[in-house]
Amino acid sequence: MQVTETPLPGVFLLEPRRFGDDRGFFCESWNKARMAEAGLDYDFVQDNHSMSAQLGTVRGLHFQSPPHAQAKLVRCGRGVLFDVAVDIRKGSPTYGQWVGYELSFDNGKQLLIPEGFLHGFATRTPDTEIIYKCSDYYAPECDGAVRFDCPDLGIDWGLSGDAVLSEKDAAAPVMADFDSPFVWEGAA
Repeated sequence: MQVTETPLPGVFLLEPRRFGDDRGFFCESWNKARMAEAGLDYDFVQDNHSMSAQLGTVRGLHFQSPPHAQAKLVRCGRGVLFDVAVDIRKGSPTYGQWVGYELSFDNGKQLLIPEGFLHGFATRTPDTEIIYKCSDYYAPECDGAVRFDCPDLGIDWGLSGDAVLSEKDAAAPVMADFDSPFVWEGAA
């Protein structure tokens, strides 16, 4: 597996090796021991799987606050999505900065997003499935969001029309009205 750190320290792009023949392919999408060797020691406790029927569906930008903050390992099970992580750790030199990568069934890439980051995605094809591991269980009292199209973030989602949003995501605050519950470990 190829592991590449992104411009946001702690966020990694993973490219599992696929072994294919005329039947299809096999790949190891997660191996705890191999990832620990690469310095990525996560204990994932929950797998989530969602399907978005419409092209241009945006889910996010979401986070789960302490004491139930979550790291996530995200991949695309079917279709194509644009996956985004945003640093929301107060005091971080990359606070408010984002990275985004196209994840698809065909490319098999995955994005590892640690605690202290917003996560969201936009679908680039109809009937897109996202599958992701979480390092803590879902806790509704810790659930939060920031508006996906916040002008302070300037994320280029690559949408050709209006985003398809949930009521929760449409009502999410912008960064200027958001008080992050995360603090960068390097902050003095």
